[in-house]
Amino acid sequence: MVTSSPVVVVTGANGLVGTAVCRALVERSAQVRAVVRRAGSAPVLDGVTESVGDFADEQLAREVTQGADAVVTTVHPMGSSREVQHRVAVEGTPVIARAARDAGVVRLVHMSTAGVYDRSAGVGDVAEDGALLPEGSGDYPDTKRATDAALEQVGGLTTVLVRPPAIMGSGDTSVWNTLRPQAMRDGDRRANPAKTFAWVHVDDLAALIADLATGAVATADDPDRGPVAGGSTPVVVAGDPATWHDYLGTVTDAWGITPEWTDEPVWTGQLLTDRARAWGWAPRVSLEQAMDELRRGLLPRA
Repeated sequence: MVTSSPVVVVTGANGLVGTAVCRALVERSAQVRAVVRRAGSAPVLDGVTESVGDFADEQLAREVTQGADAVVTTVHPMGSSREVQHRVAVEGTPVIARAARDAGVVRLVHMSTAGVYDRSAGVGDVAEDGALLPEGSGDYPDTKRATDAALEQVGGLTTVLVRPPAIMGSGDTSVWNTLRPQAMRDGDRRANPAKTFAWVHVDDLAALIADLATGAVATADDPDRGPVAGGSTPVVVAGDPATWHDYLGTVTDAWGITPEWTDEPVWTGQLLTDRARAWGWAPRVSLEQAMDELRRGLLPRA
C-alpha cells in the first residue's frame, strides 16, 4: 500500500523528463530519491535527495530502493552506439528493477517509447495493442523494445511501460525543442507536411508518471481500467493531433529558413490515448501552447 507521503526513486533525475518527474512528484508530496551520475546535478527541490552513482550498480540499486514505494526509470542513451544503448538500458535497467522487487517496491514505472510501434505509411491509428516494429528497425527502437521485454521478465512488480512519442519541452538537452531544431537549421529540414507529428509535452508526461508512481492510478484486473497488479501494462500518452507542417513549419519560421516539403507516402494516423484517459489522465498543454514555447525558445534573445 502506497503511503500518504510515498518514497519514489527516479533514475536520470537530471534529464529533461527526470527533472519534470521530480517536480511533479514533489507537487504530490512525495519524497524523491534522485539518482544521477554527477554530484550536484539533481533538481534542487524540497523533498528531493540526491543519490550519486550508476543505477545499474547492484549495491546502489539495493540502497536506493530500500523502503521505497515506487521506482521511475527514465534513462536511455538515445543517439549512442547500439552497444551502449544495450548495456545501459537492456542490461542496466533490469538491475534496479530486480532490486526494487527484492525490496518490496510496489510499482515500477518505466519510460518506454511509442517508437516501438509500427507507424509506417498505411498503418492507421495505433493503440497499446498495435503491431511492434520488427527486430532490425534501428538501434533505438530495437533496444527500447528489448528493455521492455527484459523488464517483463523480472516479475514480482506492477510494471507500467509509459510510451510517449516526441517529447516537447524547453531545455538544453531537449531533443525536439533544441537538438532537432538545430539540425534543421543546419540543413536537415525535409518532411512530408501531411505526416503525423505525434508528440506530448514533458509536463503532461511527467504528470502521468507521477500519478502512477504515487498510486493515484489504482491497479485493476483490466488494463483499460488501470495497471494490472503484478503484471506489465503499456500505456500510450500523446497530445493534440499534429502534423509535420505544424512542427517543422514552426521551427523553420522561427529560424527564418525554408522547409523542404516532400510527398512520399507517410503515416497519417494517430496515437490513441483512450487507456491513459480512462486512467484519469488528460493533456493540459495544447498544440498551440507547445508550438509557441518552441518558437520562443528559438527566436534570438534581445
